[in-house]
Amino acid sequence: MKRLFEEYREFIPDFHSFLQSLGSPLPTHLRVNCLKTSPPPVIAMLQEKGISLQPVAIGDDTLYEAPRTLLPGKLLEYFLGFIHPQALTSCLASLVLAPRPNSSVLDLCAAPGGKTSHLAQLMGNRGIVVANELHLRRHAPLVHTLSRLGVLNAVLTAYPAQEFPLRHRFDFIMADVPCSGEGRWRLSREPSRKDNGKDMTGMVEAQKKMIVRGFDLLKTEGLMVYSTCTYNPAENERVVDFLLKQREAELIPVSNFPGTEPGITQWGKEKFDARVQRAGRFYPHRIDSVGFFMAKIGKRG
Repeated sequence: MKRLFEEYREFIPDFHSFLQSLGSPLPTHLRVNCLKTSPPPVIAMLQEKGISLQPVAIGDDTLYEAPRTLLPGKLLEYFLGFIHPQALTSCLASLVLAPRPNSSVLDLCAAPGGKTSHLAQLMGNRGIVVANELHLRRHAPLVHTLSRLGVLNAVLTAYPAQEFPLRHRFDFIMADVPCSGEGRWRLSREPSRKDNGKDMTGMVEAQKKMIVRGFDLLKTEGLMVYSTCTYNPAENERVVDFLLKQREAELIPVSNFPGTEPGITQWGKEKFDARVQRAGRFYPHRIDSVGFFMAKIGKRG
């Protein structure tokens, strides 16, 4: 694992602690689904089963840490749609976007539906969420998640994210794009960059097209979150830097969560727009979850 991440030593703070954090399994985080219930009864029901939930100290009372050995998918509360297992940093992406009720939202790469359902929850099932997922084989688990959690304001589409039609503009866009997934690498083995079977250059080019298309789909005062679950600056700051060069985009600081590190402005000899510092990097030794990158983007002026 150390060998794979050595090239990131120059920008990951406290690199030794970062490597140590990869030696522990990912924690189990649960999101209480307020479309069907509220935290107090769920906490009480699980306590009756001997399951203790610990609140996550980020100012949101729907996110909890459960015992690492818990299998949430076997609980009745899961089938009832009261809880949803989801990485804490994945939940933070929706909180960063913060869509309002009665707004129009586009989730460019929606499956398996964790963020889509969270966005609907933040909207109180009011307004509309367009859940776009190109791969039809992923529609069944996406629909299952939305149905189980009581999402009523979502419609499904199946366009390539970088070619989503420009006929309508949206108030909020979630662009959680396909990536190399380094933030999920923990413990069991040392993956290689070929694990996902994708050419890195081709993936970065696709990410650039997705972020530009997402920006072009925004209303004048709309907001977009571009996110990945990886550490690689080529998929993160380089892609955001590309957007800043191509469009009149502005970055809004992502810094209101404990453990957030700023985006980097230089990687080796490559320099990025200074505004990418406003993005947020989430490392497992700072916030014990999947490694993430998030940039909150609006239109300049």
